[in-house]
Amino acid sequence: MNSQTSLRFVVLRHEMPAGAERISHFDFMFECEDGLLTWAVDAIPQPGQTLLATQLPLHRKSYLDYEGPISKNRGHVTRVESGAYEVVSQSDNRFAAKMLGDNLRGAIEFARPRGHWRVTFFAPAD
Repeated sequence: MNSQTSLRFVVLRHEMPAGAERISHFDFMFECEDGLLTWAVDAIPQPGQTLLATQLPLHRKSYLDYEGPISKNRGHVTRVESGAYEVVSQSDNRFAAKMLGDNLRGAIEFARPRGHWRVTFFAPAD
């Protein structure tokens, strides 16, 4: 990856408090000019697997390095993956990137073909 064009990403395990409306999940966060593009996913997708995803509002860039409690009793986050990425394609209904993380290496695509976001991870060819 070209260090001049690569941006940072992080995957946080978001443990929700008892009684929360949402279940615990993984937040995939990608650095952009205005903050972090963020999607919540129930699991980390295996190569070739497609899962439902929920796009969340932009998050603060401080989450790239943060682990700990979330204010207003919204749970606790723990970093499970981080690294660099390059945007392959981006529109209102699609975000695709090449990821170079500690464990996640390959391409990831978030797409909204019919109203619901989905995420697919593609491992690199050997």
